[in-house]
Amino acid sequence: MAFVTPAVGRAAAVGGRPAPATRLCTRAPRGGVATTATRVVMVAAAEGDAPTNGAPPPASSGTAGIGDGGDGGALPGSSLDLDTTTGAVIRRNTRAVRVGNITIGDGNPVVVQSMINEDTLDIENATASIRALHEIGCEMVRVTCVSMAHAHAVGFIKEKLRAEYQDVPLVADVHHNGMRIAMEVAKHVDKVRINPGLYVFEKPKEGRTEYSTEEFNRLKDKLKTTLTPLVMTLKEQGKAMRIGVNHGSLAERMMFSYGDTPRGMVESAIECIDICRELDFHNLVISMKASKVPVMIAAYRQLALRMDALGYDYPVHVGVTEAGDGDYGRIKSSIGIGTLLGEGIGDTLRVSLTENPMKEIPVCYGILQALNLRRTMTEWVACPSCGRTLFDLEDVLADVRTATKHLDKLDPPISISVLGCIVNGPGEMADADYGYVGSKAGYITLYRRKEVMRTVPQEQGVQALVDLLKADGVWLEPPVEVEVAA
Repeated sequence: MAFVTPAVGRAAAVGGRPAPATRLCTRAPRGGVATTATRVVMVAAAEGDAPTNGAPPPASSGTAGIGDGGDGGALPGSSLDLDTTTGAVIRRNTRAVRVGNITIGDGNPVVVQSMINEDTLDIENATASIRALHEIGCEMVRVTCVSMAHAHAVGFIKEKLRAEYQDVPLVADVHHNGMRIAMEVAKHVDKVRINPGLYVFEKPKEGRTEYSTEEFNRLKDKLKTTLTPLVMTLKEQGKAMRIGVNHGSLAERMMFSYGDTPRGMVESAIECIDICRELDFHNLVISMKASKVPVMIAAYRQLALRMDALGYDYPVHVGVTEAGDGDYGRIKSSIGIGTLLGEGIGDTLRVSLTENPMKEIPVCYGILQALNLRRTMTEWVACPSCGRTLFDLEDVLADVRTATKHLDKLDPPISISVLGCIVNGPGEMADADYGYVGSKAGYITLYRRKEVMRTVPQEQGVQALVDLLKADGVWLEPPVEVEVAA
């Protein structure tokens, strides 16, 4: 099966190599306002066509552009079919990477993570935020680390968590020329995230029109020299690294070699992976973050295809960076992350919202539950209502939800289908554990899977459902609400 994806600015490219594409770039000049300029980007071919700017050719194996799978565009190590036992998508095969007491990859549940927005130097509040996130289901927490003082502070945060709560898996975010910072914070965290475009950062040269092979290789060697000490200390400590490529901060030499493209993001990651492999370090997680959903999806697809072609089985962290807030931020994240997880790509995720990080966690679990990758809450399946509906569906759904919302404490939680008529009844609710169906005017029929259990007057429906759940041993008494005196 081939991906059919529009080449940038041109007609669709099917399977093999897309033609050179005209691309609109909206990068702000240094110190100026963003302007829109048209430029032609030649996407290097998988067979190793040399870029025209003096840089060395890309690796001989891998993908060309959006839509090229290197092997006819086949999906990466996964399938569009479902696991018939769990009903979940079949995931890409990846190795296990241990991060504290959590394992990413190797078929383990997709790990939920977030990032605190407190200054790491504020040890008291940073610790409290990490704990609060962990208590609601965030399994791994990232902290920013922009200076040596921040790196030392993370050590105190880790100690405070162990003493007052528990040892939460922590990830340190290191960016600009961060070797010394990374080396220090690696003593205190379970994983270090580096951004290849910023870890060895050189200010872009004004007026540059090309990179010579010598310049390209000089910076590549500098990256290896700078990354090696961090890799070795993480290896010695049994800790992990995330190679976190960001579309907005690709190194200038990658921009000149591959353009502002998903291909450039993939090449940036592969370069770092190869350095780690030369040092026999494999505790790696890879990410391809972008704020534009199509770019993010293309980059992750190409990464998975490229790694599979090379025999690299490293797990992948998926997310849409700078997704924004509100409904739109959640929609962007759900489309980007959900598309990839639905194709079997992704072993850990973060939903990046411009809101309190606590609000990210329910969205993460909602995406995972929608794909049958994890079940962590009661699920209510309901039709949108139509002229056939035999009761006020919105009110009845609210009544059923109120009576059963506390059942997310069950392991695993159950699913309940609330459907307004017999047309949507037995067949369309069959995937739910229990069904509440309008069978005729004034009556509802209760189901256990496809089995009819009883038909009762509508006003008795919710209590009859509760009685059925109790009889089946899938009921918990709701928590008692205690009134607090004013």
